[in-house]
Amino acid sequence: MPTVAVDKADLWERLGQEFSSEEFDTLCFEYGLELDEDTTEEVQEAIKKGLPAERPQLKIEIPANRYDLLCIEGISRALNVFLGKAEPPRYKLVYPPEGESAILNISVHSDTKKIRPLIAGAILRNVKFTPRSYASFIDLQDKLHQNICRRRQLVAIGTHDLDSLQTPFRYEARSPKDIKFAPLNKDKEYTAEELMTVYESDKQLSRYLPIIRDSSVYPIIYDAKDRVLSMPPIINSEHSKITLNTRNVFIECTATDQTKLDIVVNMVATMFSEYCAEPFTIEPVKVIMPDGSSRVSPDLSERNMLAHASYVNSCTGLSLNADEVAKLLRKMSLFPSISSSNPDEIHVNIPATRPDIFHECDVMEDAAIAYGFNNLPHTFPPTSTVGQPLAINKLSDIIRLEWAMAGWTEVLPLTLCSLEENFDFLNHKDDGKIAVKIANPKTLEFQVVRTTLIPGLLKTIRENRSHALPINIFETGDVVFKDPRRERQSRNERHAGAVWCNKTAGFEIVHGVLDRAMKMLEIPRIGSADFKAESGYYLKETSDPMYFPGRAATIYYRPPPQKRKHSAIHKLKHDIEAAIHASDRHDIEIGTLGILHPSVLEKFEIQYPCSALEFTLEPFKKEMQKIWTNDE
Repeated sequence: MPTVAVDKADLWERLGQEFSSEEFDTLCFEYGLELDEDTTEEVQEAIKKGLPAERPQLKIEIPANRYDLLCIEGISRALNVFLGKAEPPRYKLVYPPEGESAILNISVHSDTKKIRPLIAGAILRNVKFTPRSYASFIDLQDKLHQNICRRRQLVAIGTHDLDSLQTPFRYEARSPKDIKFAPLNKDKEYTAEELMTVYESDKQLSRYLPIIRDSSVYPIIYDAKDRVLSMPPIINSEHSKITLNTRNVFIECTATDQTKLDIVVNMVATMFSEYCAEPFTIEPVKVIMPDGSSRVSPDLSERNMLAHASYVNSCTGLSLNADEVAKLLRKMSLFPSISSSNPDEIHVNIPATRPDIFHECDVMEDAAIAYGFNNLPHTFPPTSTVGQPLAINKLSDIIRLEWAMAGWTEVLPLTLCSLEENFDFLNHKDDGKIAVKIANPKTLEFQVVRTTLIPGLLKTIRENRSHALPINIFETGDVVFKDPRRERQSRNERHAGAVWCNKTAGFEIVHGVLDRAMKMLEIPRIGSADFKAESGYYLKETSDPMYFPGRAATIYYRPPPQKRKHSAIHKLKHDIEAAIHASDRHDIEIGTLGILHPSVLEKFEIQYPCSALEFTLEPFKKEMQKIWTNDE
């Protein structure tokens, strides 16, 4: 979770009272925050020793989804409402005195689609900064950059002194050679190419250079006199930098993600709109897209959500009516109103500062926080239940126990691996439709979530080459696949895998391990003589490039037919149809086994032949559940 350092005296002044460390820690806990550190004692010790010291600070841990609490302005605003000392503010757009036609325009060039196609903006009029509020303004941008903006990859924020610029503005994408301006805190002009060299040694900015460095065009924002505002996401210009004397602030955000863009521009604008001559007012700008369409930014409209007092009570164990729930929601800076047609319904208006609220359960959580988690009643569950493991976990335990008793060693590799290990090293091709890829991996070793257990098993053998042969290891664990049919766009599958490494390949060894697992799962083997059997597993030769040609097989599983209740006539008809179509029954491919190809072993730096086995346990869950039901 992000940690925000706020000036202690400044926060007490904003809250209208002083707290002891214990009292403020309790307040933070009640609101869902955590007081990480109070630097008062450290400052006092430094003063006693005659050392220079800053003002005492409070370091507060903020939930990662509460972007509105990443600055002292947001924290004090939320706590004042929570304590009943203030009403939640209503943010509103205010157009120039000349009317809506006079708002600032930003024209977007079509070439921006090649690099960073989205932009939004806002204006704060007649702002009065102090040194601390100015520092907070800069710190909020940095916190957002590191959090929701994903180190400026998704969104980059720029703030400018509007009075130093001439409207309208243009958002373009140009060749690096054609861009030249004086960047922030420098009095010399550089081309964009030169800036890439200048900032290579800069500890802060060098991390952002790869975002656009290899692109043929760089994003750039100009005013009406061709003066540069910024080259996102790297640096703003010296000409338009804001200072303590800035009165009109222009906020621009460029992005590759529209949702994140809307959240970020709303956060920066709303958090510091309290410093405007008319607090909590924001002047919008108009973004004109290349196709001629336009949109007004920011969008501060409140979202309406329907909540129910009965749902809140069912989750919290309370007996509150809708009016009491509405009072709790107001403490969390929401705007509830009771439905005139149904006394159980509450219409909740969600302000632009709360993008973390998606569903009714989020509203319920806010009501529970306002009521106090420590104040919720302690009651016994109304029903008595007996816990039992999930069917898939029980299946895994059966496999683990049997293979371990057979002399195999269980290993637990990481679930993340490199793209090469997951595909190229196994002689497989990545079509982009299988693996879930990490958007910003820390290292090349953790680029994708594995789709197979084999790379982890082979890496384990590679790191244990000094051990005596044979090395026989196994794992039962989850792999992940893309699945656009699901809300999360992915699905987990539980697999079992094993690898045998010795001076001989040992195909018969892994074949025996498979047979033992199936025997313990009570899955019969289907031979050529009884191929029309109702249920079981069988093998067919495969040409998977991961294995040695002619030394590999696909494992098929034939699930038992579903049993239904029929009348005598319908049962006879069903049996006839089942006999006719027995050979056409759909069999499921559940895995493979075979001798690994020498090129695969070479890539994993293994010198001895290996045989591998991997299959999914998912098709057996229903059968396992039936066995448990009969046992009970």
